[in-house]
Amino acid sequence: MRELLGRAVEGVTGPSTDPAAVFGAASRIRRRRRAVVGGTGLALVAAAVIAGPGLASGGTERAVTATAPTQLTAGTGRQEKLAALLPSGVGKVEEVSWPVLIKGADPAAGTDTGTGGPLDGEYAVRRDGGVGFLHISVRSAKEVAGKHPGGDPAADLCAPDADTGDRRADCVREELPDGRVLTIWRQPARHDEGTPVWGEELTGRLLLPDGRALSVRDSTGYDGDGRLGPLLSSPPLTRDQLRTLMLRPVLVAG
Repeated sequence: MRELLGRAVEGVTGPSTDPAAVFGAASRIRRRRRAVVGGTGLALVAAAVIAGPGLASGGTERAVTATAPTQLTAGTGRQEKLAALLPSGVGKVEEVSWPVLIKGADPAAGTDTGTGGPLDGEYAVRRDGGVGFLHISVRSAKEVAGKHPGGDPAADLCAPDADTGDRRADCVREELPDGRVLTIWRQPARHDEGTPVWGEELTGRLLLPDGRALSVRDSTGYDGDGRLGPLLSSPPLTRDQLRTLMLRPVLVAG
């Protein structure tokens, strides 16, 4: 290498053409390049640390929350039973706990839903990149009466409010031959400072002859802290599908 470099620089004028000098110059250039590259790498690392975990992960803290793992109320087996009752194409059903997901409650405390029916609970429904919810609840006759002190639990839920005159949107009341009364209406999205916290939903109540009541929330999803993903474009179940589910005896058995 030295001999070749010596031949290459023969006859060249200027500073020293000694091969040792050439090697020394090349070594100095390599050291300067390594220093520049190393300094640039350190600067990038420092910038990432200063910017915080949001930049390092490629998203904001909200995005991290949105992709957090689902908190399951493990071991109940209810999600499989509910999924078997739903039509195909509804989406993937997962049992969850709203107190855990939304309020940060202890998961152990979130396993007891205080239910009155075999499928009572909260369920996430994943479909088309979004996450909606189904909430099923059976209340005792005493609980139902307690929600209507001095009133009639069987009163028409589609009638105008006595104080405001407002009506529930798209409300349909159906009196069934066996004495059950099914009411389904649309609940508009609820906002907090202009941002949807709960998306639009269909809400149903089935009043039973023995005074108990089955309630089902068929929601496009939750968009506040602890959310599992974007809202669905429509509730997990259509109105007809919700009606069919609510009339299944298994939901109020026991």
